[in-house]
Amino acid sequence: MLSLNSIGGNDDEIMFLQGVYTDSCIAPKLGCSPDSLRVWCQQAERDAGQRGGLTGAEKDRIKELEREVRELRQADEILKKASAYFAAAELDRPFRK
Repeated sequence: MLSLNSIGGNDDEIMFLQGVYTDSCIAPKLGCSPDSLRVWCQQAERDAGQRGGLTGAEKDRIKELEREVRELRQADEILKKASAYFAAAELDRPFRK
């Protein structure tokens, strides 16, 4: 049977392979919080298809579509107001024969 010690490498690598290191041990070395590291790892697993949920690309596409919907609603509101303004102006105009 192959043991981790027979693979070689230093103690840090062996401890990492054994799962001894946790997010709270690794995060300070990366300069981030353990929770940030956990979220990044989960997102990487989603992107790789190892975990359910939306991938990064899908999240970006949803944000893009939401922004587009917001812009279209604003344009629609502007057009409605302009239409009402011009309709009112048309009614105030004297009638020509």
